[in-house]
Amino acid sequence: MLASMEQIEKSQLNMLRLVEEEKKEREEILNKMHQVVKEMEAMQELSMVNEELQGKIQAMEEMNKQLKEKVEEFVEVETLHKGNHELQEARKELIEALKHTWSSTGRANIGIKEMGKIDEKPFLRACKQIYRPCKAQLQATTQCSLWQENLKDQDWYPFKTIFISDCEGNISKMEEVVDEEDEKLKILKEEWGCDVYMAVATALKELNEYNPTGRSVVPELWNFKEQRKATLKEVIIAYMVKNMATLKRKRGTEVYCQ
Repeated sequence: MLASMEQIEKSQLNMLRLVEEEKKEREEILNKMHQVVKEMEAMQELSMVNEELQGKIQAMEEMNKQLKEKVEEFVEVETLHKGNHELQEARKELIEALKHTWSSTGRANIGIKEMGKIDEKPFLRACKQIYRPCKAQLQATTQCSLWQENLKDQDWYPFKTIFISDCEGNISKMEEVVDEEDEKLKILKEEWGCDVYMAVATALKELNEYNPTGRSVVPELWNFKEQRKATLKEVIIAYMVKNMATLKRKRGTEVYCQ
């Protein structure tokens, strides 16, 4: 019986030991499972952080791209502005050099036009219908000078703003034009006719474009044939042709004298 009892005790001890070992194994497995879950959560969080970081990197790259485009655009505008400034300076120097020798009457294709100066010819035609020939020129000059002085009056503003629409009906820009309903211009048209009115209106338009604040005449390189600004290329070619023609005439005169 004692042997049986010892055997039973040993069996119980073995059973307890097995239970303890199994408990430890379960705890180890549970710990490992918890560790795996934590690692998975950490991996998931890291993946989310990585995705967020990638999104920020892409946004920064897009911002850098836009910034680069803006810088290139600014440099292009600055270069264009500098080029335009240099072109304007070249035009001014050419005008200053040629204004005393080149025609401003429009007899040549390329010349210098005084922007804002009223054409006297319509006044002369109108005066010839009213006055005797001996007085017509004087009256035309007087009336033209009078209206040229009127154009300098800063308090007189015979312009109106109109809105210009594109083909879809959307307003694309605003533009100032001569106001045909201006009282002074209406009286001028009634007294002197459409040709004189158009001469004054054209001068007004030119002044408003070239010198709206000073209202004084501004010289401009002009293509009289096509009624537009002359390009520097056209001016240089015209200058060379004129000089060659002058040189030929001088040589012809020298040969004739000899």
